[in-house]
This record gives sequence, C-alpha cells and structure tokens, in this order.
Amino acid sequence: MQAKGADKRLKIAGSPLLGVFSCCTEEAVLVPPETAPGAMATLERWLGVPPIKISVAASSVVGSLVCANSRGFVLTPHAGDEEMKRLSSWGKVVRLPGKISAAGNVILANDTAALIHPGLSDRACESIKRTLGVDVRRGTVGGLKTVGMTSAVNNRGVLAHPRLSEAELAELEDLFGLPVDVGTVNFGSPLVGSGVLANSNGYVAGEDTTGPELGRIEDTLGLMG
Repeated sequence: MQAKGADKRLKIAGSPLLGVFSCCTEEAVLVPPETAPGAMATLERWLGVPPIKISVAASSVVGSLVCANSRGFVLTPHAGDEEMKRLSSWGKVVRLPGKISAAGNVILANDTAALIHPGLSDRACESIKRTLGVDVRRGTVGGLKTVGMTSAVNNRGVLAHPRLSEAELAELEDLFGLPVDVGTVNFGSPLVGSGVLANSNGYVAGEDTTGPELGRIEDTLGLMG
C-alpha cells in the first residue's frame, strides 16, 4: 500500500459518512447515483474494485440499507425488484426479513463471519447465514445494537467503537478470528463503520478523518506497507 494521505479521504454525496452512503466488498463498491466522478476514481484506485452506481429502496443511503460480502447482498426489505436483479450478477441477493430494515446498520460482516443486531429473528439470522455464507452471531459493540455502524471489518482485521468492552472484544476475536482494535473516524466519531470503506486491497475514509485515525485504520485492518 502507498503512504497514507489526503487522497484517501473523500466525501460521497457531499458527506464524509462513507459507510452511510456506500458499501464495499472484495468484488465491488456500491455508491449512490449522485457520486461524483472524482470520488468514483478515488474509490476504484484505493479499493481496487469497480464502483457500481445504484439506489436501494429509491434511496441514496446505500451503506445503511445493504450489507454485503464476496458471496452476496442482504438488502432492506423495501428494496425494489429491479435493484435486486441488478445486484444478482454479483452474488446472491435477499431482502432482510422482519421489521428491522437498515441491513447495513445492523450487520457487521466479512467473508467468514457476521455479527448482527440482537433483535434480529432466527429467520433473519438464517437468511444472512445462507446468503453471505458466514457464521452468524448476535451481539453488540460498545453496548450498541447497530453493529454495522459501530465498526469496520475486512478479511484482515476489525476496527471497533472505542467503548468496546472486554467481553465484546473477546466475542469479536472469537467470531472473526482476526485482530481487533478500537478507533475513531472523521475527527473523533466513534461510529467507525459510518466513516470507512475497506476491503483486503485498501481503504477510503471520510474527508474529516485525521492522520492518526488513518494510521489506526491501516494498522488494524492490515493495510500497512
């Protein structure tokens, strides 16, 4: 990887909350239709995967409404048929069953495991397991149930909310089998997942992320050197 710098920081849809508006896997990065060409180029450069412009449930908050990995996509139950059909060429696609609809906010997943909101049903748990092909457990991060927004995970590490408890740390390490550390994004925001997009190739952080925060992202997610 190249040295960290300002060109790894950007806005999507005018916001540094990259994880709210976008969703990244080892194969692609989903971005809202209004994403600027410069941001598209930055994403492709640092993540090493093609950006795909798409709306989900006619909304731009793609990262909040979708959780994905190399095998598939779990979407809000409000996702449209055409949106699902478009994504089907990249993997399995399913609507998250139940009343909890913001799939990206409530599922933290990579290619081997997923931590999910404690309130998700057994049916939802099985649907996530089948679609993403991962081990699934319910849990919290920093006492928060919206685990997808609390943390960033790739296939090399987990960067979590700074209020992560010892018990939650042990659970994450056991579930993902990866190094786990805590950090912040966008000049002190504890909702790491809201400000980082990462895969095994690299990462991009929200425009307000500081140099020390970038260093922690790179170190914890195994993207140094």
